[in-house]
Amino acid sequence: MSKRAVSRTLVGTVVSDKMNKTVVVRVERLYLEPTYEKYVRRFTKFMAHDESNACQIGDKVRIVEHRPLSKHKRWKVQAKLAAAAPPRVEIGE
Repeated sequence: MSKRAVSRTLVGTVVSDKMNKTVVVRVERLYLEPTYEKYVRRFTKFMAHDESNACQIGDKVRIVEHRPLSKHKRWKVQAKLAAAAPPRVEIGE
């Protein structure tokens, strides 16, 4: 039996769904800044393949590393973890 490397998985939020079968996912990470000894929040954006165009802006998704699908796409949407909150409607005052 051959041993395959375990694919990396990340959890992030969809920030763009304007392309066909592609979403842009924003992943947050925290790291300890050595000088000030405080945690700093950093974000990275990944383009991920969404075969069924099911994801919308604001959805929380899990992406998994995948073979290159295009010039920038190296990730694939594995699961939709939470749907985006519906927009709030203000009733007239």
